[in-house]
Amino acid sequence: MGKLTGFLKSVVSEMRKVSWPKRKELTRYTIVVIFTVIFMAVYFGVVDLGISQVMEWYVAL
Repeated sequence: MGKLTGFLKSVVSEMRKVSWPKRKELTRYTIVVIFTVIFMAVYFGVVDLGISQVMEWYVAL
């Protein structure tokens, strides 16, 4: 049990040293992540659709 207590004290000590982002930075980072995820989803969706169309064309030969 002593190891667990020591570990938790170390965690609290390290968490106090963390430089947390300000609200404005966090909002900006969140928007960037959301737009990146949307862009990647659309990109891979289009690529998947294209590959599917090519495969259907190839199989139809």
